[in-house]
Amino acid sequence: MPQTEYILGHSEREIQRLIHQAAILRPITERLLREIGLRPGMRVLDLGCGAGDVSMLAAELVGPSGVVMGIDRNPEVLSVARERCREAKLKQVEFKETSLELLADVIPFDAVVGRYVLLHQADPIAFLRAGAAQVRPGGILALHEIGHFGEVAETYRGTLILRQVREWLLEFFQSRLRHFDVGQRLVEQFHMAQLPQPRMFCELPVGGGSDSTITDWMVETLETALPQLIKAGVITEEIDIEALKGNIADEVQAYHLQVVGPAQICAWIRV
Repeated sequence: MPQTEYILGHSEREIQRLIHQAAILRPITERLLREIGLRPGMRVLDLGCGAGDVSMLAAELVGPSGVVMGIDRNPEVLSVARERCREAKLKQVEFKETSLELLADVIPFDAVVGRYVLLHQADPIAFLRAGAAQVRPGGILALHEIGHFGEVAETYRGTLILRQVREWLLEFFQSRLRHFDVGQRLVEQFHMAQLPQPRMFCELPVGGGSDSTITDWMVETLETALPQLIKAGVITEEIDIEALKGNIADEVQAYHLQVVGPAQICAWIRV
């Protein structure tokens, strides 16, 4: 199975952005993990665990009698994840520096989960098959993926700055990710992987007024992508990120905008 690099890198700034992003997404991922029936004593594999947020959430649900294994290929982000679990006293979590296709000699898991992992794969179908192969018979494969920004474009009427940020982000991800829209095609992808049709739900993170969580998330993502956007000529000069955050916050409050983030699409099957 071909591997791809995580396009936003693993700088300290990006790791902190991932943790902020995880706080926004936590209620949606928690709904998914509860829907699939995570409970005390279960064994869970977290694919592309990053800074460990999904692993830690799963650990809370499976309790001290359960086991959570998070895997990622980047040693720096795993170091952060391990330290966070030590601080949280989550002894039931372990992390391995490996990829899904190289994971071997492990007991099949009750559930294999992943958030924002399928869109980064060179071959999502092979990845789904490999994930399902790690699940015990009757266990669960569950994914939380991102949808397009496009379906909420009208939300940004009245704010040129926020619309521009959205367009920059769209151009960045669409140009760098071959399967950027895979969250919109999960039924097709599961079918092509010869897996059952998934059960699904979709949620939209929403904020407004003085609550700038969604807009901060967008600007922080732009900050990480900025060097690549400048190199590609999409943006021609450096941007003052803190000033941009302030300008957007002022617009959102002035226009009393309700800001909607990208669709969050969750899918799961019993293997």
